[in-house]
Amino acid sequence: MTGPEAESIRRSVPRQPARRGQFPVVAVVALGGALGATARYAASLWWPARTGGFPWTTFWVNVTGCAVIGVFLVLVTEAWTAHRLVRPFFGTGVLGGFTTFSTYAVDIQKLLDAGHPGTALAYLAATLFAALWAVWLAATATRRVLTWRQR
Repeated sequence: MTGPEAESIRRSVPRQPARRGQFPVVAVVALGGALGATARYAASLWWPARTGGFPWTTFWVNVTGCAVIGVFLVLVTEAWTAHRLVRPFFGTGVLGGFTTFSTYAVDIQKLLDAGHPGTALAYLAATLFAALWAVWLAATATRRVLTWRQR
């Protein structure tokens, strides 16, 4: 639509400037991301990975974060009416900053470069399986608890 119809549509819908409307969302994602990344970094300091060994810290951070995502999304989509900034802050920000699939990819590359293809393949498969399983298990368990509490 490039004719007069498009022009009338454009004029009939007053729009809020995107910058002002999205600023709170971007701000809470950034704040949550900083908190999540700080927690992930603290875990790596507390439990450093052995060079050439299975990256247990990143593995457990990702699995734990995925389980929390499963619980959180069930709660905010099926049990609670959450403020509009809760999901961007906690789901995208905190849990997005905490889970680290970019480090997962780097860990795999480092293992391959160091001549540990078996460990790299095991890590690749175990993380994918465990992360998906953690989301499913946590979401299913949360739904069951919510159903049980409603009885």
